[in-house]
Amino acid sequence: MSAVIHLQALGLTEYEARAYTALLALGRAVPARVARQAGIPRPKIYETLERLEGRGLAAKMGQNPLEYAPLSAREYLARARRSFDDRLGALDRDLSRLAPDPAPEAVYHLYGEAAIRSLCEDLTLNARRSLFMAGEATFAGELERLTPRGVQLRRTLLTGLPSIAAEGQRAFLLTRDGEAALIAHFIDEDGIGQAHGVHTHNPVIIHLIEGYVNLASREAGSA
Repeated sequence: MSAVIHLQALGLTEYEARAYTALLALGRAVPARVARQAGIPRPKIYETLERLEGRGLAAKMGQNPLEYAPLSAREYLARARRSFDDRLGALDRDLSRLAPDPAPEAVYHLYGEAAIRSLCEDLTLNARRSLFMAGEATFAGELERLTPRGVQLRRTLLTGLPSIAAEGQRAFLLTRDGEAALIAHFIDEDGIGQAHGVHTHNPVIIHLIEGYVNLASREAGSA
């Protein structure tokens, strides 16, 4: 059951996840019925339900007979989301102290189409203000669908301009928010070698790419 797997990913044991989903299905039940529904050995069900109670996911309902009822799944998800956000915030602060932002002049080399595509997707999803992209129409279309709402997108083909890729290669350009840029060369199906590119925060390179994309847009519009 996918819900059990997702609950385990949030920190529940398999028995806890199975017992909780069983309680959600039953609404309110004695431990023996929960055990049957969840496929948990009878000797394990009491301690499992007590752990769920400790997590705020179940509550005892009377003593004769002893029954358990599930507490709100929505409340649990809200708590889990707050906890996860807190952990991400703490990790971000710790990593920032360990590794400061890269110097603007740094240029990072990329190898392999999967790595390039993954970085392009990350840059697109994290855009706040603007995206400039040119080349590889199919891939640009995929990125356009990932573009957050409200982000200004300028997208064009690299036609009518001097080529910036070698024969057998297809160029792709991307900038995000005037802060990050990527230049990639994809390889044709019958080409030799692997896709490669560079990623940088250098403002001069970013400005050059955005100017090239604007020029390509004007050339395409006048064609």
